[in-house]
Amino acid sequence: MKLLRQLLTLFAFAGAVGVMTSALAADAPQAASEQKAAKDLVLKGDAKCTGCHDESDEPQPSMIDLHPQVLSIGKTTHGTTADSRTPTCINCHGESANHLNHKGSEKPPKADRTFGKNTATPAAERNAACLSCHQKDASRHLWTGSAHESRDVACTSCHQVHAAHDKVRDKRTQAEVCFTCHKEQRAQANKPSHHPILEGKVACSDCHNAHGSAGPKLMKRDSVVETCYTCHAEKRGPFVHNHRPVNDDCTNCHMPHGTTADNLLKARPPLVCYQCHSGHGTPGVAGIAPGITTSPKANTFIEQGRGCLNCHTEIHGSNNPNGGQNLLPPAFFLR
Repeated sequence: MKLLRQLLTLFAFAGAVGVMTSALAADAPQAASEQKAAKDLVLKGDAKCTGCHDESDEPQPSMIDLHPQVLSIGKTTHGTTADSRTPTCINCHGESANHLNHKGSEKPPKADRTFGKNTATPAAERNAACLSCHQKDASRHLWTGSAHESRDVACTSCHQVHAAHDKVRDKRTQAEVCFTCHKEQRAQANKPSHHPILEGKVACSDCHNAHGSAGPKLMKRDSVVETCYTCHAEKRGPFVHNHRPVNDDCTNCHMPHGTTADNLLKARPPLVCYQCHSGHGTPGVAGIAPGITTSPKANTFIEQGRGCLNCHTEIHGSNNPNGGQNLLPPAFFLR
């Protein structure tokens, strides 16, 4: 009985050893894989960078060039390992041999190409790193010679490549980035009558292409009116009789970012109309309608409280049968 017990114990021990050996053998490839993954923390081939720039980096403004929180890029499209187009650190920052081979406790020299606020790398060189991939994008074909390019605005002046959330690509936060430079537009957007920019319903990029445009003011379309018609299609027409300033430029009457007058008007009516038209029965106001102050309609206009829109409701264009002079609704002539 004692011999039998010893044999059973020996067999049990041998079985346990076999199970442990099999488990270790099975875990070996996984351990090797994990070790390899640890070398390339974000992108393949970037272990030489991520060996120092790891998750312990602090986003201190004074050290943003040295510690830019590189691993956050793994949460963006620039850190997607499944995409063969994903760039490496060297693609953007250059070979940076002096930076990589530095030894010692003192601050290492910077990379060949840096993108922080206090960088000495010219904007054109910084942009070249981005355009090496993004030049083919249709929205960037007109970047060369555009207002932003000619003023040495860099891609990283607006975009945050290493951040999981790029503010300029979010409609709710995009305006904050644009207002950093465009302070006049910030003031206008805070006026009582404004496009819902601050509310996050309209973004700057709905009207403007910051990367370049064939239209004025970096408009997405070839003209201001064509850009406005993207949303305000009912103002496009076609009408039998058009209001000429409407076809020319909406900003003749409107301030698109915001005003103190209703409907984004530059001034309240009838003052906005007086920019072109003399006031009916208002001597001394220059205009384009000869003899208008002696018109029999002058007294009617005064009685109407000088409210142009009381009668001229079809201000953007009219199909009325009166030769197109009044921009009145057809029902006006049926009275």
